[in-house]
Amino acid sequence: MSLIANMTGLPARAQAPMLLIGIGHGGTHLVTATFLILLPFIKEELGLSYFQAGLLVTIFHAASFLANLVSGMVVDMLGRRVLFQISALMVGAFGLVGFGHAGGFLSLALLIALIGAANNLWHPAAISYISNRFPDNRGYALSIHALGANLGDAIAPLLAGSLLLALTWRATAAISAMPSLLLALLLLAVLRPTGAKSEERPGLAAGDYLAGLKRVVTTPSVLLLCCMAGVRSLGQSGIRTFLPLYLVQVMAMGPALYGATLFAMQMGGVVAAPIAGIWSDRIGRRPVVLAGLGLSTVALLLLTLIGDPVLFIAGVSLLGFALFAVRPVMQGWMMDLTPPALGGSATSLMFGVQTLFSVTVPAVGGLIADAWGLIVVFYCLGATMCLANLLGYFLPKDEPRAA
Repeated sequence: MSLIANMTGLPARAQAPMLLIGIGHGGTHLVTATFLILLPFIKEELGLSYFQAGLLVTIFHAASFLANLVSGMVVDMLGRRVLFQISALMVGAFGLVGFGHAGGFLSLALLIALIGAANNLWHPAAISYISNRFPDNRGYALSIHALGANLGDAIAPLLAGSLLLALTWRATAAISAMPSLLLALLLLAVLRPTGAKSEERPGLAAGDYLAGLKRVVTTPSVLLLCCMAGVRSLGQSGIRTFLPLYLVQVMAMGPALYGATLFAMQMGGVVAAPIAGIWSDRIGRRPVVLAGLGLSTVALLLLTLIGDPVLFIAGVSLLGFALFAVRPVMQGWMMDLTPPALGGSATSLMFGVQTLFSVTVPAVGGLIADAWGLIVVFYCLGATMCLANLLGYFLPKDEPRAA
């Protein structure tokens, strides 16, 4: 920890809030990742087509998008950032617990929509809270937030994979929700969302909010960054949806190896996130983003050529290293370009564009897989990562922070 403190200039005690919120972020991702990991088993038991399985993920993204329309505004105007983080953890966990009582496609879809809405309630509150509290170490602080997400995504396949050896997917879902509920209680006990001091920044009046938001959404570099993030998110959504299906139904992996492969991808992100965050604080966001996007494209296309399970796991780990390194750096870049008081709305803008780009991918990818096979889906995803690279080159090398 002393090495990290020396590299970042932040003493260990000062980093405690970002570490706690990073772990909480892991709880929200554990819920979402568990749903995606259970998707092949849900598909099999309910007799769904690839299109129907993809449609469930599309419903998740659609609910995220609708929640995103108001979450950033509410966070910035009320200023209760910690309270919203606690609520997001609890709502997502209760949605996953409900899987055990889902009677069919419709009820399952409603629960998935609840999880999607909770997922997008977390980000505007947490990212703006961290960004405002650690303005001089924003890249590093947001990388810890992203590292928590990768840990949640990494733990989910190990936990769910182990439980699936003895339990049904319904029971696995209910048990996997427990860590998120416990994390919600931990945030409530430690950060104590009872007043303005715990929230770091007061809310905005409606007139000030609307005036500031207009400046943000009319900044060309902000809009281009959102588009690049949206195309990259499109590729990530496709990978997270169809890689589990590919592992189970094409490579015929059992639950243990299946869980280990997804764990390897997320652990690549765990390693990459703090490296990318610290690096971006020192040399700028743009070179780190372009390097991560380029490596993601190469790794994704190479996976389509690998048949050996051991090499495939290594390739998936490399993909995770590159893919998830970019995420916190783009978030930090967005915070650099927007006023601190509008951090929640800026986050909602970025995540709204990402969700909008991602919402059709699972269903469209399912149609492609039904018609031509899963391998063609991965070729299409590789093309989207190439497009994200191209958009990145049009972003300015240096951009002053918004006044």
